[in-house]
Amino acid sequence: MFNRLTGISLHTLDGVSLTILGLVVINTAFNVLSNASFRMSAMSPTWRGILLWQVVGNLAGLITVITLTLLLRRMPLSVAFSLTIGLTVLGVQLVAAYWLFHEPISGQQWLGTLAIVAGIWLIQR
Repeated sequence: MFNRLTGISLHTLDGVSLTILGLVVINTAFNVLSNASFRMSAMSPTWRGILLWQVVGNLAGLITVITLTLLLRRMPLSVAFSLTIGLTVLGVQLVAAYWLFHEPISGQQWLGTLAIVAGIWLIQR
């Protein structure tokens, strides 16, 4: 299906726009990259490393702003914001903190993660 207003071709899969799904995935991935980059910047022992990771983090952040703007063309702010922020919290905790930086995550934090997942599910209903 071609959207004449935006000029973007939208293919749907069971009523879910692949464009929206793609934007959410890209937004989440670059949000995780941005936060991980700032962590790397904080851990860097040299000014060159600090600046490098700051640039990477800020460029990734710019991409998240652009994808959020594109999402807002297709869904209400209340849904887009909750979805992207919730998935970012999950992504940063699971991918960056736990997997990449090997930071311990307490049972209380895992419970909070489950609450976030439940909240995202409720908002999307």
